Amino acid sequence: MPYLQAVILEGLRRHPPVGLTSSSHMVTEDVELGGYLVPKGISVNYLIQDFGRNPNLWEDPMEFKPERFLSYSENGNGRKLSFDITGSKEIKMLPFGAGRRICPGIGLATLNLEYFVANLIWYFEWSSVDEKKGIDLSEQTKITTEMKNPLHVRISPRINK
Repeated sequence: MPYLQAVILEGLRRHPPVGLTSSSHMVTEDVELGGYLVPKGISVNYLIQDFGRNPNLWEDPMEFKPERFLSYSENGNGRKLSFDITGSKEIKMLPFGAGRRICPGIGLATLNLEYFVANLIWYFEWSSVDEKKGIDLSEQTKITTEMKNPLHVRISPRINK
């Protein structure tokens, strides 16, 4: 199921569960950032979703391309996807945080996401309500990023013969 895992990772890259950090960081010395002075003692927050949309980190960051996660590495148990979602090697996205404050439920969350999406695909047929109109994937930012126009789909049970 490597492609399903890649789809989940790409979804987390584009739409992390939380858009803004829950803890701010105190600047310990004056620093210039993007031409602006950030003075010592200021509390700083950052948008988690900006990591996944940064063109310096990702090629075509606004495109949904699960294939970007399909590189493999060899380990003692065979091949596995080589992308490090924990940020222990490098931080390219932060859907569950990183370092010592990483979400302790990361393993359970990713396992449940894969199971949930796999079952939605396995048990149901999905189609657009209005085939002519298609699906509009444009976004709007509120507390999190959401679809500008709600998704209307027809879901029917998959009949296995």
